[in-house]
Amino acid sequence: MASTLCCRADALRTISSSATIRRRLPLVGAFCVFTLGISNLLPTLSFSAFRTGTAQSLPFAPLLRSKFGSQSAGVGSVRMEGSSDTTVPSIVVYVTVPSREVGKKLAESLVREKLAACVNLVPGIESVYQWKGEVQTDSEELLIIKTRQSLFEALTAHVKANHPYDVPEVIALPINAGSLPYLEWIKNSTRD
Repeated sequence: MASTLCCRADALRTISSSATIRRRLPLVGAFCVFTLGISNLLPTLSFSAFRTGTAQSLPFAPLLRSKFGSQSAGVGSVRMEGSSDTTVPSIVVYVTVPSREVGKKLAESLVREKLAACVNLVPGIESVYQWKGEVQTDSEELLIIKTRQSLFEALTAHVKANHPYDVPEVIALPINAGSLPYLEWIKNSTRD
């Protein structure tokens, strides 16, 4: 009986150990992909969106490039489908609104004034935030606005003048890569 228990304990340790290894391997793989950059691990992919230069600042990045033959863009460089002088630096701006009606009215005015090429209205956002020392929760809608970087100040002023909140959310993210025809369309659909 003692030998049976000993064998079962060894078997449980082995099963437990292999389960632990199986659970850890996906994490190690994800860590490698995000730390080293997918462009360094999969250089045959032609997806320019993956070639962001994530690993450029690592001390062994030159070794990885020579080993895998990656031609990643440097940090801060922009990769698009082709290159063109027909685009301008563009941004995506997030603005939350309290209702669909407010969002639609604001979106239409931004496009009409050529402050935005396109505005997506995303329903069903729930925001949790602090206001005047209290934690608040509100149902909102999110506007995702595509525009020129040079129009950010005018767009912000327009949102503040037409928004019901005392402090409306207006935050911008750069568009570092994208479809060349779409980026040209943003330029052509907005004012100079």
